[in-house]
Amino acid sequence: MSGRIKPRISREEEDRDLGFGSVVASESRRRLLNRDGSFNVARRGFSFWTSHTIYQLLLTISWPRFLGLVAMFYLIANIIFALAYMLCGSGALVSAPELGLNNEFLRAFFFSVETFATIGYGNIIPTSPAAHVIVTIESLIGLLGFALATGLLFARFSRPTAKIIFSQRAIVAPYGDITAFEFRITNARTNQIIELEAKILFAQFEKDEEGKSVRRFYPLTLERDKVVFFPLSWTIVHPVDEASPLYGLTHEDLRRTDAEFLILLTGIDETFSQTVHARSSYKADEVVWNARFANVFNRALENDMLTIDVRRIDVIERVETSSNS
Repeated sequence: MSGRIKPRISREEEDRDLGFGSVVASESRRRLLNRDGSFNVARRGFSFWTSHTIYQLLLTISWPRFLGLVAMFYLIANIIFALAYMLCGSGALVSAPELGLNNEFLRAFFFSVETFATIGYGNIIPTSPAAHVIVTIESLIGLLGFALATGLLFARFSRPTAKIIFSQRAIVAPYGDITAFEFRITNARTNQIIELEAKILFAQFEKDEEGKSVRRFYPLTLERDKVVFFPLSWTIVHPVDEASPLYGLTHEDLRRTDAEFLILLTGIDETFSQTVHARSSYKADEVVWNARFANVFNRALENDMLTIDVRRIDVIERVETSSNS
Protein backbone atom coordinates (compact mmCIF):
# COMPACT_ATOMS: atom_id res chain seq x y z
CA MET A 1 0.00 0.00 0.00
CA SER A 2 2.86 2.37 0.82
CA GLY A 3 4.28 2.12 -2.69
CA ARG A 4 1.02 2.86 -4.41
CA ILE A 5 0.89 5.77 -6.84
CA LYS A 6 -2.49 7.43 -6.43
CA PRO A 7 -3.98 8.36 -9.81
CA ARG A 8 -4.57 12.02 -10.45
CA ILE A 9 -8.17 12.96 -11.17
CA SER A 10 -9.64 16.24 -12.23
CA ARG A 11 -12.20 18.17 -10.20
CA GLU A 12 -14.85 17.20 -12.72
CA GLU A 13 -14.03 13.52 -12.32
CA GLU A 14 -13.87 13.88 -8.56
CA ASP A 15 -17.37 15.32 -8.39
CA ARG A 16 -18.82 12.72 -10.72
CA ASP A 17 -21.15 10.28 -8.96
CA LEU A 18 -22.45 8.42 -12.06
CA GLY A 19 -26.03 9.38 -11.25
CA PHE A 20 -26.24 7.64 -7.88
CA GLY A 21 -26.30 10.94 -5.98
CA SER A 22 -23.77 12.44 -3.60
CA VAL A 23 -25.32 10.86 -0.50
CA VAL A 24 -25.14 7.35 -1.93
CA ALA A 25 -21.66 7.97 -3.29
CA SER A 26 -20.32 9.24 0.02
CA GLU A 27 -22.35 7.49 2.74
CA SER A 28 -23.94 4.25 1.58
CA ARG A 29 -21.80 1.19 2.24
CA ARG A 30 -24.05 -1.15 0.30
CA ARG A 31 -23.08 -2.32 -3.15
CA LEU A 32 -24.33 -0.03 -5.88
CA LEU A 33 -25.04 -2.67 -8.51
CA ASN A 34 -26.30 -6.19 -7.85
CA ARG A 35 -24.94 -9.20 -9.71
CA ASP A 36 -28.12 -9.49 -11.76
CA GLY A 37 -27.68 -5.94 -13.05
CA SER A 38 -30.34 -4.29 -10.89
CA PHE A 39 -29.43 -1.14 -8.99
CA ASN A 40 -29.32 -1.31 -5.22
CA VAL A 41 -31.05 2.05 -4.83
CA ALA A 42 -34.70 3.06 -5.12
CA ARG A 43 -36.83 6.18 -5.34
CA ARG A 44 -39.55 6.65 -2.73
CA GLY A 45 -42.35 9.18 -2.42
CA PHE A 46 -43.95 8.74 -5.84
CA SER A 47 -47.38 7.23 -6.15
CA PHE A 48 -47.58 3.95 -8.02
CA TRP A 49 -49.21 5.51 -11.07
CA THR A 50 -46.68 8.37 -11.15
CA SER A 51 -43.63 6.11 -11.23
CA HIS A 52 -45.10 3.50 -13.57
CA THR A 53 -46.94 3.43 -16.85
CA ILE A 54 -49.24 0.51 -17.50
CA TYR A 55 -47.46 -0.27 -20.75
CA GLN A 56 -44.03 -0.29 -19.11
CA LEU A 57 -45.30 -2.39 -16.23
CA LEU A 58 -46.87 -5.00 -18.50
CA LEU A 59 -43.71 -5.22 -20.60
CA THR A 60 -41.24 -5.55 -17.74
CA ILE A 61 -42.97 -7.74 -15.16
CA SER A 62 -42.22 -11.45 -15.13
CA TRP A 63 -44.17 -13.87 -17.32
CA PRO A 64 -46.04 -15.50 -14.39
CA ARG A 65 -47.19 -12.08 -13.17
CA PHE A 66 -48.16 -10.97 -16.67
CA LEU A 67 -50.23 -14.10 -17.32
CA GLY A 68 -51.72 -13.82 -13.85
CA LEU A 69 -52.81 -10.22 -14.52
CA VAL A 70 -54.36 -11.20 -17.87
CA ALA A 71 -56.26 -14.06 -16.25
CA MET A 72 -57.39 -11.82 -13.39
CA PHE A 73 -58.62 -9.12 -15.80
CA TYR A 74 -60.48 -11.74 -17.85
CA LEU A 75 -62.16 -13.19 -14.76
CA ILE A 76 -63.08 -9.82 -13.24
CA ALA A 77 -64.45 -8.49 -16.55
CA ASN A 78 -66.74 -11.50 -16.95
CA ILE A 79 -67.93 -11.26 -13.34
CA ILE A 80 -68.79 -7.57 -13.83
CA PHE A 81 -70.75 -8.27 -17.02
CA ALA A 82 -72.46 -11.24 -15.38
CA LEU A 83 -73.68 -8.94 -12.61
CA ALA A 84 -74.80 -6.43 -15.25
CA TYR A 85 -76.89 -9.13 -16.96
CA MET A 86 -78.43 -10.08 -13.62
CA LEU A 87 -79.45 -6.45 -13.05
CA CYS A 88 -81.50 -6.65 -16.27
CA GLY A 89 -83.90 -9.01 -14.56
CA SER A 90 -84.37 -12.74 -14.08
CA GLY A 91 -85.69 -13.24 -17.60
CA ALA A 92 -83.00 -11.27 -19.42
CA LEU A 93 -81.14 -14.47 -20.34
CA VAL A 94 -82.72 -17.80 -21.16
CA SER A 95 -81.15 -21.18 -21.83
CA ALA A 96 -82.29 -24.65 -22.71
CA PRO A 97 -83.27 -26.76 -19.66
CA GLU A 98 -80.87 -29.56 -20.64
CA LEU A 99 -77.89 -27.21 -20.08
CA GLY A 100 -78.39 -27.43 -16.33
CA LEU A 101 -77.63 -23.73 -15.80
CA ASN A 102 -80.43 -23.06 -13.37
CA ASN A 103 -78.25 -20.77 -11.25
CA GLU A 104 -78.79 -17.23 -12.49
CA PHE A 105 -75.22 -16.07 -11.84
CA LEU A 106 -73.63 -19.07 -13.54
CA ARG A 107 -75.88 -18.62 -16.57
CA ALA A 108 -74.95 -14.94 -16.80
CA PHE A 109 -71.23 -15.63 -16.21
CA PHE A 110 -70.87 -18.29 -18.90
CA PHE A 111 -72.89 -16.21 -21.34
CA SER A 112 -70.48 -13.34 -20.66
CA VAL A 113 -67.50 -15.64 -21.35
CA GLU A 114 -68.99 -16.69 -24.69
CA THR A 115 -69.74 -13.09 -25.63
CA PHE A 116 -66.40 -11.66 -24.45
CA ALA A 117 -64.44 -14.27 -26.42
CA THR A 118 -66.83 -14.06 -29.42
CA ILE A 119 -67.51 -17.80 -29.13
CA GLY A 120 -71.30 -17.57 -29.51
CA TYR A 121 -72.58 -21.12 -28.98
CA GLY A 122 -76.16 -19.81 -29.04
CA ASN A 123 -77.29 -21.98 -26.13
CA ILE A 124 -77.91 -18.90 -23.96
CA ILE A 125 -79.64 -15.93 -25.52
CA PRO A 126 -80.56 -12.41 -24.33
CA THR A 127 -84.27 -11.60 -24.36
CA SER A 128 -84.46 -7.97 -23.26
CA PRO A 129 -83.33 -4.69 -24.84
CA ALA A 130 -81.11 -3.94 -21.83
CA ALA A 131 -79.35 -7.30 -22.17
CA HIS A 132 -78.78 -6.68 -25.88
CA VAL A 133 -77.19 -3.29 -25.07
CA ILE A 134 -74.79 -4.96 -22.61
CA VAL A 135 -73.97 -7.60 -25.23
CA THR A 136 -73.04 -4.82 -27.65
CA ILE A 137 -70.81 -3.12 -25.10
CA GLU A 138 -69.15 -6.37 -24.02
CA SER A 139 -68.47 -7.42 -27.61
CA LEU A 140 -66.62 -4.18 -28.26
CA ILE A 141 -64.63 -4.41 -25.03
CA GLY A 142 -63.81 -8.05 -25.80
CA LEU A 143 -62.45 -7.19 -29.24
CA LEU A 144 -60.34 -4.36 -27.85
CA GLY A 145 -59.14 -6.47 -24.92
CA PHE A 146 -57.97 -9.36 -27.07
CA ALA A 147 -56.29 -6.98 -29.51
CA LEU A 148 -54.45 -5.31 -26.62
CA ALA A 149 -53.43 -8.65 -25.09
CA THR A 150 -52.15 -9.84 -28.48
CA GLY A 151 -50.13 -6.66 -28.93
CA LEU A 152 -48.60 -6.98 -25.46
CA LEU A 153 -47.68 -10.60 -26.05
CA PHE A 154 -46.00 -9.69 -29.33
CA ALA A 155 -44.16 -6.76 -27.74
CA ARG A 156 -42.88 -8.94 -24.89
CA PHE A 157 -41.66 -11.63 -27.29
CA SER A 158 -40.09 -9.17 -29.72
CA ARG A 159 -38.34 -6.95 -27.16
CA PRO A 160 -34.58 -7.54 -27.57
CA THR A 161 -32.70 -8.31 -24.36
CA ALA A 162 -29.21 -9.56 -23.70
CA LYS A 163 -28.54 -12.61 -21.55
CA ILE A 164 -24.85 -12.42 -20.78
CA ILE A 165 -23.38 -14.89 -18.32
CA PHE A 166 -20.71 -13.35 -16.10
CA SER A 167 -18.20 -15.55 -14.31
CA GLN A 168 -19.15 -15.96 -10.68
CA ARG A 169 -15.75 -14.64 -9.63
CA ALA A 170 -13.38 -12.07 -11.01
CA ILE A 171 -9.67 -12.74 -10.63
CA VAL A 172 -6.37 -10.95 -10.25
CA ALA A 173 -4.09 -13.02 -12.48
CA PRO A 174 -0.48 -12.86 -13.70
CA TYR A 175 -0.24 -10.76 -16.85
CA GLY A 176 3.20 -10.62 -18.36
CA ASP A 177 5.48 -8.99 -15.79
CA ILE A 178 2.50 -7.49 -13.90
CA THR A 179 -0.97 -8.60 -12.88
CA ALA A 180 -4.41 -7.94 -14.32
CA PHE A 181 -8.00 -7.76 -13.11
CA GLU A 182 -10.05 -10.16 -15.22
CA PHE A 183 -13.51 -11.66 -15.55
CA ARG A 184 -15.09 -13.81 -18.23
CA ILE A 185 -18.39 -13.56 -20.11
CA THR A 186 -20.32 -15.58 -22.67
CA ASN A 187 -23.62 -15.27 -24.48
CA ALA A 188 -26.31 -17.55 -23.00
CA ARG A 189 -28.44 -17.40 -26.14
CA THR A 190 -27.94 -18.64 -29.68
CA ASN A 191 -28.30 -15.15 -31.15
CA GLN A 192 -25.23 -13.16 -32.15
CA ILE A 193 -24.14 -9.92 -30.51
CA ILE A 194 -21.81 -7.71 -32.52
CA GLU A 195 -19.84 -4.56 -31.66
CA LEU A 196 -19.81 -5.55 -27.98
CA GLU A 197 -18.22 -2.86 -25.81
CA ALA A 198 -17.20 -3.14 -22.16
CA LYS A 199 -16.77 -0.42 -19.55
CA ILE A 200 -15.52 -0.96 -16.01
CA LEU A 201 -15.62 1.59 -13.21
CA PHE A 202 -13.70 0.99 -10.01
CA ALA A 203 -15.34 2.47 -6.91
CA GLN A 204 -13.83 2.66 -3.45
CA PHE A 205 -14.06 4.79 -0.31
CA GLU A 206 -11.23 7.25 0.26
CA LYS A 207 -10.54 10.08 2.67
CA ASP A 208 -10.92 13.58 1.24
CA GLU A 209 -9.03 16.70 2.30
CA GLU A 210 -11.32 17.09 5.31
CA GLY A 211 -10.86 13.50 6.41
CA LYS A 212 -14.36 12.52 5.34
CA SER A 213 -14.86 9.13 3.74
CA VAL A 214 -16.19 9.53 0.19
CA ARG A 215 -16.70 7.07 -2.62
CA ARG A 216 -14.51 7.79 -5.65
CA PHE A 217 -14.98 6.35 -9.13
CA TYR A 218 -12.15 5.48 -11.52
CA PRO A 219 -12.61 4.24 -15.09
CA LEU A 220 -10.39 1.24 -15.77
CA THR A 221 -8.43 1.02 -19.00
CA LEU A 222 -8.95 -2.32 -20.69
CA GLU A 223 -6.57 -4.40 -22.78
CA ARG A 224 -9.42 -4.49 -25.32
CA ASP A 225 -12.60 -2.55 -24.65
CA LYS A 226 -14.52 -3.68 -27.73
CA VAL A 227 -14.88 -6.77 -29.87
CA VAL A 228 -16.51 -6.82 -33.27
CA PHE A 229 -17.79 -10.41 -32.93
CA PHE A 230 -18.79 -12.33 -29.80
CA PRO A 231 -19.43 -15.94 -30.89
CA LEU A 232 -17.78 -17.77 -27.97
CA SER A 233 -16.47 -16.17 -24.76
CA TRP A 234 -14.51 -13.06 -23.87
CA THR A 235 -12.09 -12.58 -21.00
CA ILE A 236 -12.09 -8.88 -20.20
CA VAL A 237 -8.71 -7.73 -18.89
CA HIS A 238 -7.57 -4.61 -17.06
CA PRO A 239 -3.75 -4.53 -16.76
CA VAL A 240 -2.70 -3.38 -13.29
CA ASP A 241 0.21 -1.16 -14.25
CA GLU A 242 1.47 2.01 -12.58
CA ALA A 243 -1.33 4.06 -14.14
CA SER A 244 -4.03 1.76 -12.77
CA PRO A 245 -6.11 2.72 -9.70
CA LEU A 246 -5.49 -0.84 -8.49
CA TYR A 247 -1.71 -0.51 -8.56
CA GLY A 248 -0.21 -1.42 -5.19
CA LEU A 249 -3.52 -2.54 -3.69
CA THR A 250 -3.94 -5.89 -1.97
CA HIS A 251 -7.03 -7.98 -1.43
CA GLU A 252 -7.29 -6.64 2.10
CA ASP A 253 -7.13 -3.07 0.77
CA LEU A 254 -10.16 -3.79 -1.45
CA ARG A 255 -12.10 -5.12 1.53
CA ARG A 256 -11.13 -2.20 3.74
CA THR A 257 -12.18 0.41 1.18
CA ASP A 258 -15.38 -1.47 0.30
CA ALA A 259 -14.29 -1.62 -3.34
CA GLU A 260 -16.68 -2.47 -6.15
CA PHE A 261 -16.18 -3.04 -9.86
CA LEU A 262 -19.15 -1.75 -11.88
CA ILE A 263 -19.52 -3.28 -15.34
CA LEU A 264 -21.57 -2.16 -18.32
CA LEU A 265 -21.73 -4.12 -21.58
CA THR A 266 -23.32 -2.65 -24.70
CA GLY A 267 -23.76 -4.38 -28.03
CA ILE A 268 -26.03 -4.83 -31.04
CA ASP A 269 -28.36 -7.79 -31.27
CA GLU A 270 -27.88 -9.07 -34.81
CA THR A 271 -31.40 -10.56 -34.95
CA PHE A 272 -33.22 -7.31 -34.16
CA SER A 273 -30.47 -4.83 -35.17
CA GLN A 274 -31.07 -3.03 -31.88
CA THR A 275 -28.80 -2.09 -29.00
CA VAL A 276 -28.84 -4.35 -25.96
CA HIS A 277 -26.94 -4.04 -22.72
CA ALA A 278 -26.05 -5.99 -19.60
CA ARG A 279 -24.82 -4.89 -16.18
CA SER A 280 -23.14 -6.57 -13.24
CA SER A 281 -20.59 -5.90 -10.52
CA TYR A 282 -17.98 -7.57 -8.36
CA LYS A 283 -17.26 -6.79 -4.71
CA ALA A 284 -13.93 -7.44 -3.03
CA ASP A 285 -15.05 -10.83 -1.67
CA GLU A 286 -15.97 -11.87 -5.22
CA VAL A 287 -12.44 -11.30 -6.50
CA VAL A 288 -9.98 -14.20 -6.26
CA TRP A 289 -6.33 -13.23 -5.94
CA ASN A 290 -3.51 -15.16 -7.60
CA ALA A 291 -5.68 -17.23 -9.92
CA ARG A 292 -6.36 -17.77 -13.59
CA PHE A 293 -9.31 -18.98 -15.60
CA ALA A 294 -9.31 -22.58 -16.77
CA ASN A 295 -9.41 -23.32 -20.46
CA VAL A 296 -12.98 -23.50 -21.81
CA PHE A 297 -12.13 -24.67 -25.34
CA ASN A 298 -12.87 -28.28 -26.20
CA ARG A 299 -9.90 -30.17 -27.56
CA ALA A 300 -11.88 -32.20 -30.09
CA LEU A 301 -13.45 -30.40 -33.01
CA GLU A 302 -17.14 -30.99 -33.79
CA ASN A 303 -17.75 -31.07 -37.54
CA ASP A 304 -14.57 -28.99 -37.97
CA MET A 305 -16.04 -26.36 -35.59
CA LEU A 306 -14.30 -24.92 -32.56
CA THR A 307 -16.47 -25.18 -29.43
CA ILE A 308 -16.35 -24.13 -25.80
CA ASP A 309 -17.81 -25.70 -22.68
CA VAL A 310 -19.79 -22.91 -21.02
CA ARG A 311 -20.00 -25.00 -17.84
CA ARG A 312 -16.32 -24.20 -17.30
CA ILE A 313 -16.69 -20.44 -17.51
CA ASP A 314 -16.50 -20.19 -13.70
CA VAL A 315 -13.64 -22.64 -13.24
CA ILE A 316 -10.49 -20.99 -11.92
CA GLU A 317 -7.07 -22.35 -11.06
CA ARG A 318 -4.75 -21.12 -8.35
CA VAL A 319 -1.30 -19.94 -9.36
CA GLU A 320 1.77 -19.35 -7.26
CA THR A 321 3.19 -15.83 -7.29
CA SER A 322 5.70 -14.02 -5.17
CA SER A 323 3.68 -10.80 -4.93
CA ASN A 324 0.08 -9.80 -4.30
CA SER A 325 0.43 -6.40 -5.90
